[in-house]
Amino acid sequence: MVPVLLVLLLALILFGAGFAVKVLWWIALAVLIVWLLGFFMRSTSAGGGRGRWYRW
Repeated sequence: MVPVLLVLLLALILFGAGFAVKVLWWIALAVLIVWLLGFFMRSTSAGGGRGRWYRW
């Protein structure tokens, strides 16, 4: 009974990790799109230079 429970627990952990990794890929893709939009749509400053839209 214990080996069956261990196999089921391992399968559950691997399924959960796979789902989490897939969600993280979608989040990374959304962040990349937002970053690219901000990079290309940034406004110019008063001195004619391009300003940063983030604070780092």
